[in-house]
Amino acid sequence: MTYVVTDICIKCKYQDCVEVCPVDCFYAGENMLVIHPDECIDCGVCEPECPCEAIVPDTDDTAEAWVELNKEFAEKWPNITVKGEEPPDADSFANESGKYEKYFSAEPGEV
Repeated sequence: MTYVVTDICIKCKYQDCVEVCPVDCFYAGENMLVIHPDECIDCGVCEPECPCEAIVPDTDDTAEAWVELNKEFAEKWPNITVKGEEPPDADSFANESGKYEKYFSAEPGEV
């Protein structure tokens, strides 16, 4: 089992999860994070740290669509090990639905 980041992270990218990850398995896109499933040790410490609840176990009903996306982009985006600045408008996107279709960017983030 592993944890995955869902579309709830898009445009929020709070990064609190990065600070607690013991194996540094987060990768940064332009406007969201992903977890590398082959690196995640299923410790679960990241899940409660996410203010918008974007991190779920891969066994969660909402996770299925995000397992492959996390794996794909963890191979393309840079590894992030230190919490950076969240977007200044992150809070305004925290409760928005349908963010993948509206805002997802495949571009790598800066770390």
